[in-house]
Formats: sequence, C-alpha cells, structure tokens
Amino acid sequence: MSSSLPLTDPGLQPSRSWKNYLKNNMRDYGMLLSLFAIMIFFQIVTDGTLLKPLNLTNLVLQNSYIVIMALGMLLVIVAGHIDLSVGSVAGFIGGLAAVMIVEWSVPPALAVLLCLVAGGLIGAAQGSFVAYFKIPSFIVTLAGMLVFKGLALALLHGQSVGPFPPTFQALSSGFIPDILQVGTLKVTSLAIGILAALAMVYVSFTSRLRQQQHHVETDPAGFFILKNALLFAVIVYFTYLLASYRGMPNVFIIMFVLIAIYAFVTSRMTVGRRIYALGGNEKAARLSGIRTERLTFLTFVNMGVLAALAGLVFAARLNTATPKAGLGFELDVIAACFIGGASAYGGVGTVMGAVIGAFIMGVMNNGMSILGIGIDYQQVIKGLVLLAAVFVDVYNKRK
Repeated sequence: MSSSLPLTDPGLQPSRSWKNYLKNNMRDYGMLLSLFAIMIFFQIVTDGTLLKPLNLTNLVLQNSYIVIMALGMLLVIVAGHIDLSVGSVAGFIGGLAAVMIVEWSVPPALAVLLCLVAGGLIGAAQGSFVAYFKIPSFIVTLAGMLVFKGLALALLHGQSVGPFPPTFQALSSGFIPDILQVGTLKVTSLAIGILAALAMVYVSFTSRLRQQQHHVETDPAGFFILKNALLFAVIVYFTYLLASYRGMPNVFIIMFVLIAIYAFVTSRMTVGRRIYALGGNEKAARLSGIRTERLTFLTFVNMGVLAALAGLVFAARLNTATPKAGLGFELDVIAACFIGGASAYGGVGTVMGAVIGAFIMGVMNNGMSILGIGIDYQQVIKGLVLLAAVFVDVYNKRK
C-alpha cells in the first residue's frame, strides 16, 4: 500500500543539508549575514567604538527616520512604483510642526496629529495621480519633491525655526523611564528587550508549526534552533548595551511596533498578499478581482503618513526645523529597500529585508565617519553598494 503522506512533508526530508538550504534561501539570509559581516569589520577597524553603548544609541537615533520611511517605501516598491518625494515631504512636515508648535503655540500632541493627517493627504494627492490618472510614479513624485522643497522654504521663510518644547523633543531624544535601576544598568529597558526577544522566538516557533501543518517546506530543525538562539542572543545583547547607557530610546519602541505591524500585514493579511500580487503582475491581479487602483492609492497614503512621522522624528532630534531638512533622505530610503532585497521589478521584498538594508546603510555611514572618511568617498561607496545589490537582484532574476 502506498503512503498517503505528501512528498513535500518536511518530516520526510531529514537528510537535507544546511548547505543546500542556505544556498536555496540565500536571498533571505544573505543580507543579514552581510550586516553582521559589516558590523564585525567596523567593530575591528574602529577599535571597538562601533558597539559602544553611546555610539550604538546614536546609531539607532540617526537611522530611526530612515527605517520608518523604508517600511512605507517597501510597500510602494513591492507594488511596482517609486516615491522620490519622501525626503521633501519629511522636511516640509517638520517645518509645519515647527510653525504650529513654536510660532502658533499649538499643543504638541495636536500638532503631531495634524501633521500625520497632512502627510496622509499629501500621499493621497500623489497616489491619486498615479492610481487613477495613470501618470508614472517617477514623474508624480519627482514633481512632489520639487513642490515640497519649495513649500518648506516658503513656510520657514528660509530660516530655521525652534527650539521645540521638551514634550515634543521626547519623541526622538527621550528614553523609557526606568522603574528599577541597578547601578548604571536600566533594568526596565533590558526587561523589555528580553520580552521582545522571547516574543519573536515564540512567533517564529508558531509560524514553523503552521507551515508544517500545511506541508510547507520549513527550515531544517537544527538550523531553526540555531537561528532562533542567535536571534535571541543578539537582541538581548543589543538591549543590554542600550540599557547600560541611557536605556531604550522612545523612537526605538516606535520603530519596533511599526516593524511588527508591517511584518504582520505583509505576511499574514490579505491586503499584504494583494500588494505583492499587484507588483508581480498588475493585469493578472486586476483580473483576479483585486482593486489595483485603490491598492496603489493606499500604498501612497501610507507612505505619506510614514514620511510625516519621519519628519517629526527628525525635527525632534535636531530640536529645530530647517529648510534643508530631508535633503537626500529619499536616496537612503530607496537604497535601504533595494539593498534589503526588494526587486526593482516589483512584487518582491520583505519588511525585515528593508530594515536590515537601512541598518547596513546606517552602520556604513557611522563606521566611515568614525574612521574619518570624507562625505565624498562615503557617497561613492554607498553608490557602489547600491549598484551591487541591484546587480545581484537582476542576475538572480535572469537565472
């Protein structure tokens, strides 16, 4: 009698080697390994400065707004579009917040809410042109980049506006208050990090069980255990370093919550799957009943809100709004997504990949600055890294 078990049951493949698994899934793990390699390299050449608690805290604060915008940009790129206006929108919203809070005395909480709404409206305006009028997103957002650069200059009258009240500054420069402190160690921050690490391991374990129940190929058991043990250790160690300085920054909590939400939406919710279907083949997605115009519109609205949030975080960190705020942000955000594995053709990319790409850019910027490498050569190196990442994507696509 023949067995009724499916041939794809992972339990029937105990001899599958880690080497073959990693080879087949190099797209998923390659960037993570690259991040570790880059961190180790700069940790060595900077004589241990990279992972010092003070520098690590600054690294988080310096890259928070890039990570936030990368989450929105990922969905735009996966849907098969691009948004060149995010840096200008972030700068404009930061200026709008400064005018409302500093000059008009609007309460910070209300100003933040109004700024997020303004970001959503900006995204809706650009998304309407792309989704319903079929104007290429490159042209629409290039126009938006010029428009909002000009509006930021006009709004601020070419001058910096600040400082902000402490309640607004806490959005970026504040830290979680510590209930229990042992010496210089912020125990509350460490406890939050340990709980977050346990939660991620639990989610990974339940996801593996669900995949096995549906006879989907999963990681080899040994590799799965090692991967999660390393993940737990890295998160706890990272949190310990932060806790040994001033604790966990408020913006880090914002980033973590957003990453968790967008990872859930893209992997577990129908709207996330539809965005991937839209980017993979828009015509097929439309024929299958997906409202592609509405989905494209919503990805730009989402991008506008996240660009606004990033602009608020950046302004709070600088404690002032300047006409040149946001200059070049769009390049770092787009580069983070492509370096993290998003495809220039659409339909491919992950939230964690975009986050890893953002931190690769951040670690490179930070490490090269510590080494005293000039901004000119930093731009050259980042450009070559981006070109290499896209080349690998195109090469894999052709294979």
